[in-house]
Order: sequence, then C-alpha cells, then structure tokens
Amino acid sequence: MDEPIERASRGDREAMAEIVAEHYPAVYRFCARRIGPELGQDAAQETFLIAQKSLKRFDGRSKLSTWLFGIAHNVSRNLARKRRIEMTYEQAWHEDPHPPTPSPEGRGGVSESTLIDREALRKAMGKLTPEHREAVVLHELEELTYEEAASVLGVPVGTVKSRLFHAFAHLRRLLTAEATV
Repeated sequence: MDEPIERASRGDREAMAEIVAEHYPAVYRFCARRIGPELGQDAAQETFLIAQKSLKRFDGRSKLSTWLFGIAHNVSRNLARKRRIEMTYEQAWHEDPHPPTPSPEGRGGVSESTLIDREALRKAMGKLTPEHREAVVLHELEELTYEEAASVLGVPVGTVKSRLFHAFAHLRRLLTAEATV
C-alpha cells in the first residue's frame, strides 16, 4: 500500500491532505458531471469524509482513485435521490465550472469548430441512457480501465464493455446525423 495511504489510515492529517489534493479535482469533475457543480462540491467533500473514515478498510486491491470514484458514485446517487434532482446530463455539462473559452485569433484557445464539435457531442451524450453515459464518462473521460469502471459501477466487466459498445454505436449514429444536417 502507498505510504500516504498508510499514514492517512493511521490518522495523519497531512497524508490525508495529500490524498485530497491529488484526487479532489477528478472526484469533483465526476460528481459535477452527474449532479451539477454545486451539489458536485458537496458530493466530493462527502466522498473524502467517508474515505477518511473508511481508509483503514481500503485493502489496495484496486487503485485508490477507483475506490474513491466508487464512493463518489454512491454519494452522488444518494444526494440526487435525497434532493430529488432531475438534472439531465446536458444541464450538468452546461454548468461545468471550467468550460473552454474560444480564442479570438484562434491562438492558444479553443477554436470555433472545436466548440461546435463539443456542443454536438454534449447533445449526443445527453441522449444516451444514464448507464451508457456513466460507462463513457468513467472509461473515456476519467480514463478508468474496464475493470475499474466495473468496480465503480458494481457490474461485471462484460457489462461495461457492452455499454461502451452500444454507447459508441449510438453516438456515431447521432453525430453522423448531426453532421449531415
């Protein structure tokens, strides 16, 4: 097991602060994409509170980030239920606290064509089922392996692969139709 994890599990606050500093941005992005930025902050904080209390039980069979995403997945789902959130993926993406900004001269920023492509992708992602969307976000955006995504979602690896296959097929159809319009 990693040294900061061992130290943090024994109550070392500096070690826990290191873990939070390293993993907070990814955990927050994951939560914000599911339930929006404001509740995403609450979910990310709750994730680390739970992790701090449960760190002694972390056995190292998965990466720490995978374990944290599993906690964040459950916390986000529970917060959404508790607050009866009906936010769509598209709304959560639009409320992203760090959207790209176009560069007026096309230098050093995001080009207009990239923004258009991102907008088309955002709309297409919003049309996926929540299960397919979660698989894409975990595997493609958070760069988790199939095994790690399966662990976070609590499903077999084959289910993650199947969801990704169907999600990408659906995205291809949607984006191809969008390009021909």
